[in-house]
Amino acid sequence: MNDRVVSREAKEEDQEFDVSLRPKTIKEFVGQDKVKDNLGIFMDAAKKRGEALEHVLFHGPPGIGKTTLAHILGSEMGVNVRVTSGPAIEKAGDLGAILTNLNDGDILFIDEIHRLNRLIEEVLYPAMEDYVLDIVVGKGPSARTLRLDLPKFTLVGATTKVHLLSSPMRDRFGNVFRLDFYHDDDIEKILDRSAKILNVQAEKEALPEIAKRSRRTPRVANRLLKRVRDYVQVKADGIINPALAVDALSSLDIDHQGLDETDRKILNIIIDKYGGGPVGLNTIAAAISEDQSTLEDVYEPYLMQVGLLARTPRGRVVTADGYKHVGQEPPEDLQQKLV
Repeated sequence: MNDRVVSREAKEEDQEFDVSLRPKTIKEFVGQDKVKDNLGIFMDAAKKRGEALEHVLFHGPPGIGKTTLAHILGSEMGVNVRVTSGPAIEKAGDLGAILTNLNDGDILFIDEIHRLNRLIEEVLYPAMEDYVLDIVVGKGPSARTLRLDLPKFTLVGATTKVHLLSSPMRDRFGNVFRLDFYHDDDIEKILDRSAKILNVQAEKEALPEIAKRSRRTPRVANRLLKRVRDYVQVKADGIINPALAVDALSSLDIDHQGLDETDRKILNIIIDKYGGGPVGLNTIAAAISEDQSTLEDVYEPYLMQVGLLARTPRGRVVTADGYKHVGQEPPEDLQQKLV
């Protein structure tokens, strides 16, 4: 699943690529204007007071800039950013080692914060509220608690599943921001910036062809740019034009709406084998030999987002646009199925 070119999840190949393209300041960051405006106000206020930022939580789909914004906060505030993830913190001692090595104002960025162990969360609460760390020394009747003072740090959390975050944890974040999918115009600006950084020559008319296939996600857009760059260097003179961009992406089985072979397979199976639906998620998963949670978390959201698949009380139904997308005529009773 993660081998898909249009996957929004981070891939190993993206790591070095993303770092080189990552904006360093809030002005360089394209899109998410309301979030940027509010962050700018909070940062300016904190600087004037000479204080650390309040704790910040970013939530939203993968690949839309949560990690980038965390690093921008550090750059704009002139502090260090320590990066870790929820699954990586297994013991209270791991968290204690990280927190005690921070300096005043530093940022601790925890990706996938919804996957933190609940015992670790309990240790984190006083650290976030009172900047103290309670450590239990010893066992049984002789056990005692040591309280260590911590620097006034800022915790920045990122999650794709904010509903899995416990209420006590959510309530301790002073600033909570939802990052949403990008408009095609913003994706084009991101592609233009990325092309200049990578010294890729691209005609202005070629960028919209890549942008509309990017699933409105910067990570996917940059990955597609990389693939198109490689294609034109081998097949042409290295300059990306609209026709070459379409050819390159078609060779990867990515159509004009960013659907790949598996996405279209899901639509065709529902139409051909189950009359367009309604059909249960577990039935679809079995038909395409995929895990149900993967289908629900990875494939289904985008198909619903672009209006090709609908979720009804009785199951999933392919919409009229979904039928047209795979070259089939919608049935006359489609509206009844969608109810």
